[in-house]
Amino acid sequence: MADDLSLKESAVVYLDRSGGLQKLAEDCKQFKDPQHNEAVYRFCISVNPSDVIEVDPRLGHYILHQPKRATALFQSVCFLAMKTLSLVERIYTQNQVNVLLKLTHLPPFPEYTLDLCRFPCGYDHMRPVSMEGLVIAMTRVTKYTQGACFLCTDDDCPCSTGFQHIRVHALGATESATVRNDFSCMICNSQLKEDVKFRVLGDKQLVELIHVNALDVLKGYQQSSLRYQSVTVFLRDELCNSMRIGRLYRVLGIPAHVHQWPYITWSVEANSVQLWEPEYPQKVSVSFQELLKATASFPWRFPAIVAHCFGLEIVPPGLYNALKLGLLLSLVQTRAEAKDAFDYLDLLVVTTDTHILGRLMSYSLSLACRGVKHQASGEMFASLSRDEHGAGTANIHAGSALLATGGICMFQDLSCYKRDRLDSIQSVLESRTVSVFIPGKKYGEDADQQVSFPLQCSFWALTESSQRSGKADSAILGTAEMGSLPMQLADSFGLVFQCRDVVGEHTVLAQTVHMLQQTVQPGKSLYPSCWNFSSQEYQEFLAHAQSLQVRLSPGAEKIIHGYYMASRRVRTQSQGVKMSVGSIKLLISLAEAHCKLCLRRCVLEEDAVIAVLLCENSVTLKHGASALVIPPDAVFPCDLDSADGLHRRDVILDELHQNILRFIYTYAPGADTYITEE
Repeated sequence: MADDLSLKESAVVYLDRSGGLQKLAEDCKQFKDPQHNEAVYRFCISVNPSDVIEVDPRLGHYILHQPKRATALFQSVCFLAMKTLSLVERIYTQNQVNVLLKLTHLPPFPEYTLDLCRFPCGYDHMRPVSMEGLVIAMTRVTKYTQGACFLCTDDDCPCSTGFQHIRVHALGATESATVRNDFSCMICNSQLKEDVKFRVLGDKQLVELIHVNALDVLKGYQQSSLRYQSVTVFLRDELCNSMRIGRLYRVLGIPAHVHQWPYITWSVEANSVQLWEPEYPQKVSVSFQELLKATASFPWRFPAIVAHCFGLEIVPPGLYNALKLGLLLSLVQTRAEAKDAFDYLDLLVVTTDTHILGRLMSYSLSLACRGVKHQASGEMFASLSRDEHGAGTANIHAGSALLATGGICMFQDLSCYKRDRLDSIQSVLESRTVSVFIPGKKYGEDADQQVSFPLQCSFWALTESSQRSGKADSAILGTAEMGSLPMQLADSFGLVFQCRDVVGEHTVLAQTVHMLQQTVQPGKSLYPSCWNFSSQEYQEFLAHAQSLQVRLSPGAEKIIHGYYMASRRVRTQSQGVKMSVGSIKLLISLAEAHCKLCLRRCVLEEDAVIAVLLCENSVTLKHGASALVIPPDAVFPCDLDSADGLHRRDVILDELHQNILRFIYTYAPGADTYITEE
């Protein structure tokens, strides 16, 4: 008894120092109304374990290892404070106070960390632990019984009135543990009945959490025999809707066994939730630094060489340089904290060789902080199932696109998809939301419901180009053959690349020799003339470039706006193609990504020129050329194996820069007032 009194005194001291008593008084003001009569009063108390340990180590020990006893101590202290200070008039018993201790953090020791890869199924210590994971499924918010009042059926018993028998939700308990019809009076042992008018309902939501390493399996680049088990996390009341599908979180919670005869399931009652992003290595290797120093005087060369030497494990240098640059730009620009849908770069690749290009894109996907390769047998966006924890509500499972939140979602050959699938992809790309229809009758609701989730990832897709006989393929004016792919779907992608066999049989021979040499001499550098960067160096370089914060220079901004105005006027008048506002956001996103790839923080005119060339090439493939006539390989017009090739590329890009300016002066009204001619 003396020990409990000492602990309560310590709790009062801590609440006084931390401002908890003042917050308790503020929370009680809502119950001042004389008409307000509650059976259960719920209070959340923020607790810093480190500060509590400084006040009283024993109390800190109970908070970290015996949370039930610590909760009972704070419940008693809060009740005494409310009675002593007359904070609530109509409160009669300590049972009416429902206290929830919200922990600010846990000690940074392994004993307080739960690894979802190795958590023990027989874990029976109900104490707080910290865990990190990915949300792969969640239910809608439903109701649960937060507290209930019971009365004795014997009228002569003092417990037949008042608030002697109060039951509140306990950690890990099911609904039947709070509300049942077989409870007995603790005084006369008569049956208890619930006073329904005093029942208190709260919100409940179930979330499936899985270890972040499961994302490595979803990339699909390297097969793994590992299997990951998800954990059910219960969110209650103020924590509901604090988590989103596809995001990573750090959860402070208390593990508990949920008994539903004849099964026992292991779950976690969340105490606090915090958005979390793992720390990826961000480093510019010595090789990249040397290349950056060697090309410092040439604004276009560094990203060109980085793209030229990219993916040598899959294709020889010189092939698909424009596509490789597009993949790098998409990897650099896509990030978890992006606030605008146009911060993401969607790529559509039209090719006759989906196998090699698919391998190149899969390799690029493996370098992303988060990447998901959609499997034909899997769900593309979201699916529904019935909750297995007794709520009977709909459980929404993330598809490939939602799992790729903050990263890249890659589709296989779109020409193999049925029309309804293509229509759903187009709808999602245009709206950037995933909508799920939940039939109310099937999932225990009175009305149907539609739930929408924002889509925050970039899409990569392949499609096989058709080979129509009798159609001339113009090197400049021809549009890409999309096969069975609707043009509206192609328009939904930011950039379209057509990867053709430019040199015919020579390309096939070069690819064949490359694959044979890699098979016979694995790990050997096959191209001494190229800069050699390992996959790890690329991964660290991309993570560093992605973290850069960039801003538009006035020159870059004026070129982007001028090109948009001129192109919109020309294409609308000559082709009836409407350039949407999204086009200018795409141009800005491309210019920013190119700037990051150059490891700069200010977007220059050269970055804007590359963005214009990529965008114009993409629109030309979809709708034909405009008055701004550029070659199909404008960004990489010549071979880069030598210094002479790099010089010729610089000269050609300078000429294209001037052509873009002339195009703007000619077709954008007033362009000469805000663009300085060079």
